Amino acid sequence: MYARPTILFHAHLETFTPSLFRKINFIPYERERITTPDHDFLDLDWLKQESKKLVVISHGLEGNTGRSYMRGMARAFFQNGYDVLTWNYRGCGEEMNKKLRFYHSGATDDLDGVIQHASQLGKYSDMSLIGFSLGGNLTLKYLGERGATIPAALKKAVAFSAPVHLHSSCLKISQRANWIYSYRFLKSLKSKIIQKSKAMPELDAQGVDSIATLMEFDDKFTAPIHGFRDAIDYYTKNSSLQYLKDIKIPTLIASAQNDPFLSRECFPTEESMQNPNLKMDFPEFGGHVGFTLFNQNGLYWSELRALEFIDTIK
Repeated sequence: MYARPTILFHAHLETFTPSLFRKINFIPYERERITTPDHDFLDLDWLKQESKKLVVISHGLEGNTGRSYMRGMARAFFQNGYDVLTWNYRGCGEEMNKKLRFYHSGATDDLDGVIQHASQLGKYSDMSLIGFSLGGNLTLKYLGERGATIPAALKKAVAFSAPVHLHSSCLKISQRANWIYSYRFLKSLKSKIIQKSKAMPELDAQGVDSIATLMEFDDKFTAPIHGFRDAIDYYTKNSSLQYLKDIKIPTLIASAQNDPFLSRECFPTEESMQNPNLKMDFPEFGGHVGFTLFNQNGLYWSELRALEFIDTIK
């Protein structure tokens, strides 16, 4: 189980330190753009070495394939003989997507499109999924929704710091002690709404500057843009917690108990008892998408644990 370095003595330090100070110097991604069924696009970033094993990695809210946690995990698996596919959600790459819709916590149609694209290459007999934060919820929802209908090559999955209960997690991140996180997310999300409204008059950005919480943003923009009644409807329908019982492949859910983003409902121990395919690791420390380690050949605990689970399923 994870033991944090002594100098990272607080959850906020554990969360901020990797994003601010970790640098991953590694070979560049190979970019591929694929077209979605609704004539939008997704930018995929590959690391290839003609392996028959592939890992597909999904990022968190307002992240992208360049984040240190994405590149760190990609490097770890590439150096252990895997091909790696990371992908940018709609509106998260260098170029704004073409459609009114963006991405959201339950947009499993896009994840499915990425998986199907990789499957259709006919190269991979062993595929695994890894998701961080929002990407963890997305991964778990995808697996539960599709149950036994997922591609046969898809063997294992890991979700780190996943907000499996979206409503309570949104309330947690909006607490005063966590204001810096919600402020940064809101600043980025608001900027995208303003940018897209300039190209799409049907998107009314009026009032975006006055929005003070993530739930207000989801209520005014995320929910209606993506066909949900309001923020609560969006959270209810897209929380992966309700889908865990239907996951059919070995899946690890790993979250730190001191994660400043996650509510009590995001630690679903009862579901693991009901579904033998689920494994839960809830270390006391780690922060949100943190799990920093020193002197481990540059690897973090999340990378070591994902490699261990996917290679050995234990």
